[in-house]
Amino acid sequence: MKQKVTAVFDIGKTNKKFFLFDKKYKEVYREYASFEEIKDEDGYPTENLAALQTWLKELFERILHHDKYIIKAINFSTYGASFVHLDEDGNPLTPLYNYTKEIDSNLVDNFYEKYGPELELTRTTGSPKSGLLNSGMQLYWIKHTKPEIFKKIKYSLHLPQYLSFIFTGIPFSEYTSIGCHTSLWNYEEKDYHSWVYKEEIHKILPPIVSTETSVNMNYNGKRVKIGVGIHDSSSALLPYVRSVKKPFVLVSTGTWSIALNPFSDVPLTNEETEAGCINYMRINGKPVKSSRLFLGNEYKLQVAELAKKFNVDEDYHKTVKFEYDAYFEIIKEFQYCFRWKSFSDKNMPKKTSYSYNTFEHAYHQLMIELAKLQVLSIKRIADTQEIDRLYVDGGFTDNDLYIKLLSHYLRGMKLRTTKASLGSALGAAIAISDSKLNSKFLKKNYALKKHVPFIIK
Repeated sequence: MKQKVTAVFDIGKTNKKFFLFDKKYKEVYREYASFEEIKDEDGYPTENLAALQTWLKELFERILHHDKYIIKAINFSTYGASFVHLDEDGNPLTPLYNYTKEIDSNLVDNFYEKYGPELELTRTTGSPKSGLLNSGMQLYWIKHTKPEIFKKIKYSLHLPQYLSFIFTGIPFSEYTSIGCHTSLWNYEEKDYHSWVYKEEIHKILPPIVSTETSVNMNYNGKRVKIGVGIHDSSSALLPYVRSVKKPFVLVSTGTWSIALNPFSDVPLTNEETEAGCINYMRINGKPVKSSRLFLGNEYKLQVAELAKKFNVDEDYHKTVKFEYDAYFEIIKEFQYCFRWKSFSDKNMPKKTSYSYNTFEHAYHQLMIELAKLQVLSIKRIADTQEIDRLYVDGGFTDNDLYIKLLSHYLRGMKLRTTKASLGSALGAAIAISDSKLNSKFLKKNYALKKHVPFIIK
């Protein structure tokens, strides 16, 4: 008897993953791939779109005729800030431009002069000035620097929707891709920003549909439900939104630590915008207020320096557990000691300086300072509401000091950690499913763990 499954392509910049999930969202099959980058016309490294397309189609064709599985549905989760520009025959007109590629700063300045002021545009679109990381800027850039190409564009598709288009031939736009720091969307008007209409860019953007939309079709002789794709950050949030009934904040940790509040209906304020808050979008178009901290990157740099200074193994930090005595000694006459390398902060000294003679003490000092920054980041997006639930996923869930300090500083919140290695793929499977998730879903699928604050002696 063949097993009915949902297939998901989960496309990261480095790793391309393929999963099959059963009806209870348990992973039953996976495959990974990665491709050498190619170069665009300026010699800048970028995704090998042709290789990706070939892999998608060949793998799906093979699994479609697998003797163990019946694919009932397929969906796509990918990184954002990336467009595929199609001609009238549905073929890509340009490389998939890398969002780290720098473009002429004069062009960007010209855009903000025309449609700014910058703070107001950032606030209403929930997108800070970030070059091509604002995918709307890519459309503006192509229109004004490659007009001959722009004239040939029939549709510009966000990457998740392009993957769906490969299988359906139907062009769509959907909320989570539009809403991820693109500068395209006016969160107050709940429509494309006026600059999009003034530049006539809306003409090449396909109709907007809900992220839960799917197309039922006969694909190579098999009946399959094909999703329209989803942006990976919004996808990772979805299992929480569907299974937790009370308001919460999710902190997704890694190189970036992103605090997400999917329950804020209030537009960003100027103060929040200046503090670096941005918006993502839920699958129904509602905003997700978020605050970013370059936590993992800073942690990596500082820990490498500590390891050198105290002459310990570079992985030694992973063995250090929270010690109450060390914590108490540091906070008794607390002073900020670390100068950050990836960002600036009003409390940081001119240079890193501390008088500890053990790695453990210096490490506790580092984690106290980073935890205080993380708490500020969380409060920034949650303080106007009485949210008492906090979920943390990603790499820092294994860091004993980070979790204990967060639990201590946010004593009024119930802190739970989850292991969500399948986060964005699982979200994509859930997005096109009709089944409801119950409150035990995170416990069963995400290794949910409760944490209580340590007792103050």
